[in-house]
Amino acid sequence: MNVIYRGLRSTHTAVDSPRLTRFVLHPPKFVEVEFENGSLYKLSAEYLRIYSPAVDSKIRSICGEKVISGRRHVGIMSAEPIGNYGVRLLFDDLHKTGIFTWDYFYHLGGNKFTLMRNYIKTLKKHGLSRDPPRRR
Repeated sequence: MNVIYRGLRSTHTAVDSPRLTRFVLHPPKFVEVEFENGSLYKLSAEYLRIYSPAVDSKIRSICGEKVISGRRHVGIMSAEPIGNYGVRLLFDDLHKTGIFTWDYFYHLGGNKFTLMRNYIKTLKKHGLSRDPPRRR
């Protein structure tokens, strides 16, 4: 089921990022964002969850590094427009406090390979996994 938030095509406030032209939620797996310069990014639920801009995500750290593990199978349940600059995503682990701005989506899309590679390296460094812990 594709949900297109046409109302989110409003003015973009950033000077250095192109204007968002399309936002599509493909629950529960990913978000698709397209910008006026032709950049099109498919951002997975796991990727968006581990790079959530929420304050409570940033406080989980090991030796000063932000580390969120076990989110490989997290899903996106819904998206709520926030003004004309972003969206709040509700994940199926009930995380919903971060507001993803259009600028932040552009940053995540343009740096996806590097950010994900660094995330996996950090998990390995601390003996953590992308998979959720097994229930006993």
